[in-house]
Amino acid sequence: MTHDIVCFRCGILLGALSLPFGRRDECPECSIPLHVCRMCRFYDPAVAKQCLEDDAEPPHEKEKVNFCDWYEPSENAFDPVSGGEATDAKYALAALFGDEVTEKPSQDAQLQDAKDLFK
Repeated sequence: MTHDIVCFRCGILLGALSLPFGRRDECPECSIPLHVCRMCRFYDPAVAKQCLEDDAEPPHEKEKVNFCDWYEPSENAFDPVSGGEATDAKYALAALFGDEVTEKPSQDAQLQDAKDLFK
C-alpha cells in the first residue's frame, strides 16, 4: 500500500516503505532513521516538549530513533525552508575554508525543486 509520506530531512517520497515504520527503517536517500519525533504527526516545535501528545514522554533528541508508542508518521514532516538552513551552512563552510563554491540556489529554486518531487 502506498502513501504520501516523505522524509523530514531530504523530502524523498517514502511510498515504497510499508507502514508502520519500524525502529530500523531508514530513508533510502539520506539514511536518516524514520521512527523519530521529527517524522511524527504529534511533533510541534512550538509547544512544550515539542510534542502534542500529552501522555508521551518525548526524548531529548528529536532526530534519533525512539521507542514512543504514540508515533504516527506525518505527511507534513518535510519543510523545504528549514532544509535550506543546512544548505546555507554548507555553502558558508565551503566559503570559509576557501573551497570551490558553485552558485547557491535561491530559496525559490529550492522550493520549486521540492514541489517537483511530488509531480
